[in-house]
Amino acid sequence: MLQQTTKSYYNADKTWYAIDATGCQLGRIATQIAMLLQGKHKAQFTPHVDLGDFVVVYNCDKIQCNSSDKIYYRHSGRIGSLKQRTFAEQMQVSSEEVVRLAVKRMLRRGPLGNKQLTKLKCFKAEHNHQAQSPKEIDLKNGKQIAEVIYDI
Repeated sequence: MLQQTTKSYYNADKTWYAIDATGCQLGRIATQIAMLLQGKHKAQFTPHVDLGDFVVVYNCDKIQCNSSDKIYYRHSGRIGSLKQRTFAEQMQVSSEEVVRLAVKRMLRRGPLGNKQLTKLKCFKAEHNHQAQSPKEIDLKNGKQIAEVIYDI
């Protein structure tokens, strides 16, 4: 009897995508970005291999969040040094960090998740990755990644 083998994909073509975050909800856009970074939109998706694409998110300062009581915590490791900021304060300080943290918490923990997160590029205004000629993705009007990429 022949034994069936499983195919593993280790070298996949990396595509660059650009997403305009103007007027988008933070959680909804973060889930779509996490799917692109993990490579779940590809037919050869393998959970233990980094097959994801590069994602450039620009206009991060124009992103919206419904939750007004969202709090960001940070700690230096010293006793009594827990600091906190509200969503509005964090957006004024670093809106790119808001998007990056939302996506980071949707990826797996460990070396694979860290490697996938390095392929996320966030910018307050316009991005400087025109040389990579990224494909523009419009996630407004509640569209999903598959609807935009594959024109369903």
